[in-house]
Amino acid sequence: MALAFAEIAFTPAVRAQQERGGAGQYARFLSVERTGGDLLGEEERTFVEARDGFYQATVSETGWPYVQFRGGPRGFLRVLDPQTIAYADLRGNRQYISMGNLTVNDRISLILMDYAAARRLKIWGRVRIDGPEAAKAAGLVTTGGARVERMVRIHVAAFDWNCPSHIPRRLTVEEASGAWQALKRENAALLAEVRALREALAATGRG
Repeated sequence: MALAFAEIAFTPAVRAQQERGGAGQYARFLSVERTGGDLLGEEERTFVEARDGFYQATVSETGWPYVQFRGGPRGFLRVLDPQTIAYADLRGNRQYISMGNLTVNDRISLILMDYAAARRLKIWGRVRIDGPEAAKAAGLVTTGGARVERMVRIHVAAFDWNCPSHIPRRLTVEEASGAWQALKRENAALLAEVRALREALAATGRG
């Protein structure tokens, strides 16, 4: 079958723009027999559950998009099965813009970023809202004693791994700390090696 994301994203208007922009090769996604695109595999599961945040977009009944950043401890976004991801929705500033939008349009789009490795995963899906008890039953990770208001369950309609071009390389504090500690260990080992060599030279009387 054609890639699910192309069937969703490449509307007639988009395909017309691709042709005008000289990117007609994207039509192959709709014409070539392919598998995948809507079933998350082990690579996707590992990537999704390693994120400590993602961007999600919803659309209001007046047609305006709303993009929100959702953050939490690694593992707060879980893959429940090859076509379902979920997270526990915690009490926030109570604007409820995303939740309000989802009551009239259950479509959602996510962008998951790994800036350090310049990787990006896009997910399209439809949302079902369950009560807080469902989040507990699913073992979803929460932050401290924050109150869980609901469980957001996303049925994956399509996903796409994006080209890494133009993704800035950035490290989180956690990642930077790990890299710094590794450099410190390497530096300590080199200093110890230098001291040992100096001591060996001194013992031969040539130091």
